[in-house]
Amino acid sequence: MSGAMHFRNCGAVLVTGASRGLGLQLVHRLASGGFSPGKIIATRKDPRAGAPASAQQLQELAEKHPNIHIISLDVVNQESIERCVEQVGQLVQEEGLNCLINNAGINVVADFQTATAEMMIENFHTNAVAPLMITKAFLPLLKRAASRGGAGGAGSMSIQRAAVINMTSSLGSVELNWGEQANNFKWYPYRTSTSALNMVSRCMAVDLQPDGILCMAVHPGWVRTDMGGSEAPLSPEESISSLLSVIGGLTEKDHGSFLNFTGEILPW
Repeated sequence: MSGAMHFRNCGAVLVTGASRGLGLQLVHRLASGGFSPGKIIATRKDPRAGAPASAQQLQELAEKHPNIHIISLDVVNQESIERCVEQVGQLVQEEGLNCLINNAGINVVADFQTATAEMMIENFHTNAVAPLMITKAFLPLLKRAASRGGAGGAGSMSIQRAAVINMTSSLGSVELNWGEQANNFKWYPYRTSTSALNMVSRCMAVDLQPDGILCMAVHPGWVRTDMGGSEAPLSPEESISSLLSVIGGLTEKDHGSFLNFTGEILPW
């Protein structure tokens, strides 16, 4: 059985950055894959703040699947984060939030010659700082879900109990940044921000463990999206199908890990 089937036992799953790319595909697959959780909370930027046209596709998905709930969230705005938490809290009530997928991210492309402090900070804020701030804000709802034990019981870790999944990249691996990969992707802002997110994930795993909240980082592969580009070998459907199987099957042995979308362990 695919690990994705375990999402059926989730009361609520939240996906940030759900209006395009992998986030949109995550919501689509969760809603229509035959293993839909009770509530799929899809966040997007307020349309008035210049949300992408693909947000219309998310709206159409929500009209087709009544368990999709769209909530506005600007991941780099603390007030927006707090408003989102309040709305989600009203939605999930005493059940809490079972799975937070920090998917929202940007790729500011710049090499050694063109990188500026502003570029570095912009990418770092969205990709590394925002997931930390969002997880901190949602912690009471995650703890509420974790305290209920979930399908695996109070002694286990899984998405059915409570989990934080940080979507990162193998381009953030210090060990892998050498040779051909280093020469082909000289993206200082993006690579350093995902490397920072990997450390944020590991640090959070230490702090969330006492509450039974699973935390890990996962690389979705190089995918044909606006961010990944047209040369990427994977389609969003291929990436997310495999990714959800991996995430759904996570247990306490995967806590604090850095995994590929295929499930293999990646070097930090």
